[in-house]
Amino acid sequence: MTTELHRAFTSLGKSSSPPSPVDSPASATTTPATSSADKPLPPYFLSYTVRDTSFVSIRALYGALAESSAGRARVADVQVRVGDPKLDNTHGTHRGAAVNSQQLPLGDDREALARSLWVATNTGYGNALDSYLRVQTEAEVRAKEEDTSPDFSSQESQTHIGAVAPQVVIDRAAWEQRVRELSRIFRDYPDVYQNMVFLTVQNETEYFTSSEGSQIVTPHLQARIVAVAVTRADDGMDLFRAQTFEAPTADGLPTEAVLESAMRELGKSLEALRKAPVTEPFDGPAILSGRAAAVFFHEVLGHRLEGQRQRGDEEGQTFTKDVGKPILPDFLSVADDPTVSEFGSTWLSGSYQYDDEGQKAERVDLIQDGVLKTFLMSRLPIASFGTSNGHGRAEEDHVPTGRQGNLIVTSTKSVSDSELRKELIDEAKKQGKPYGLYFEDISSGFAVTQRSSPQAFQVIPLVVWRVYVDGRPDELVRGVSIVGTPLAAMKSIIATGDKSEVFNGECGAESGTIPVSAVAPAMLLSGIETQRQPQGIARPPILPIPGAEKQGTGTRDQGSENGVGHQKLQEAQ
Repeated sequence: MTTELHRAFTSLGKSSSPPSPVDSPASATTTPATSSADKPLPPYFLSYTVRDTSFVSIRALYGALAESSAGRARVADVQVRVGDPKLDNTHGTHRGAAVNSQQLPLGDDREALARSLWVATNTGYGNALDSYLRVQTEAEVRAKEEDTSPDFSSQESQTHIGAVAPQVVIDRAAWEQRVRELSRIFRDYPDVYQNMVFLTVQNETEYFTSSEGSQIVTPHLQARIVAVAVTRADDGMDLFRAQTFEAPTADGLPTEAVLESAMRELGKSLEALRKAPVTEPFDGPAILSGRAAAVFFHEVLGHRLEGQRQRGDEEGQTFTKDVGKPILPDFLSVADDPTVSEFGSTWLSGSYQYDDEGQKAERVDLIQDGVLKTFLMSRLPIASFGTSNGHGRAEEDHVPTGRQGNLIVTSTKSVSDSELRKELIDEAKKQGKPYGLYFEDISSGFAVTQRSSPQAFQVIPLVVWRVYVDGRPDELVRGVSIVGTPLAAMKSIIATGDKSEVFNGECGAESGTIPVSAVAPAMLLSGIETQRQPQGIARPPILPIPGAEKQGTGTRDQGSENGVGHQKLQEAQ
């Protein structure tokens, strides 16, 4: 495979070394798309990324097997850049024009691979040339851009030939039975109308080579169990809970007992949530659990520290001018470190050795003692930051951009769970509020970073409690979304817990969906704003779920039990 990728560089008559920026024209507007001899302009940069993947996928619904499959795929991404590093075919809104994706033969037939790569290269070059002509035209007619950084940074070539990932081999029959049994647990909860348990095991080898001389081979292994359960309250509100377990291999996933306990916790939680009152809009103090705080930081802060967000007329550039200035309380620091694979005993799915532009992964200290230091950089330069720091990431068929890997939040102002709860109640009393909120679990969210829309965020909590100041028992509520603006939200953090938790998940953005992790302690915010979620109008099912009458309603009473995270908070009182 590596040999054929190297041979592909000759498909356009291109040497293995690109012209240096010194030898390139000062501006691509003076570099015509065709030369004086009427020959097409050769690319100044080529790279090939091949992902060779084997996988097993098993899915169960309602206690029965719904899908079981295994397979292999091999896909090449060909990146072609025309013009020169200062201005090329990816400029501005044309960034996606650099990559062409092509499915490759699964075998190692040299002729078949060579022809497939040749086709992908030729198609990618045609697309790049067409885009470059558009870029040239736009450069002639538009006003001068605020950030005139080049379109591609100069980097040292990298060489790393790691191990090739093995083909996925698991006891498929045993795992089919295990997934079925996990899904069957939800039959004990009559009000859980839908459920799915899904196992994926994927081993991938990524090959990267470029005209700069880089040659990289790295493996990536991942096993994941996802459980999703859904119910509907009597007023028509749909409610769901989800839980994910990840490890490098299937053998590293939690034991059967741990997984069964987690499924029952999801069932109990949904039975309780459907009976919980709908919350009202709120503006006051709140605690985010460690996992909730990790998701919160990923969505609210992390995306705004990605390099490409600091460049372009369409970006809001929330923190672009704030380098060297405080943007968080001085007891908080934030780093992104894809070089670590575990936090404690928990595997971090955002880990990698080299990014998708062939650059070595680096730990990046984004914020130190509240002060912004830098951004997550791909090979797209921005003002004052001209090189990559190993965070150019992408899904196949996408151009890499600066993305998060393992976002890690640390604090020098940490207190115990009991003290954090006490501070929440004290803050609520100080503000004249009858209660504060405790966000035990958060599903996901989104952050708006473009200036054409309000610079706001929305995060969707799954489990929320009212913590009353008068000593009443905490009350589970539903139907709440966290909303706000990042500048106000970040500055309202007044204390953190003394234990950190991990969020593993997948993040979608302009360069596709990639695995990410975030680590953070629980956090107390003096002010957090919530709004009511949209509420459905469909009534619950008219007929009972089949088989529910045989099981009785004994398990429903268990639904009033507190979730695990909330139990810990209350026990600390």
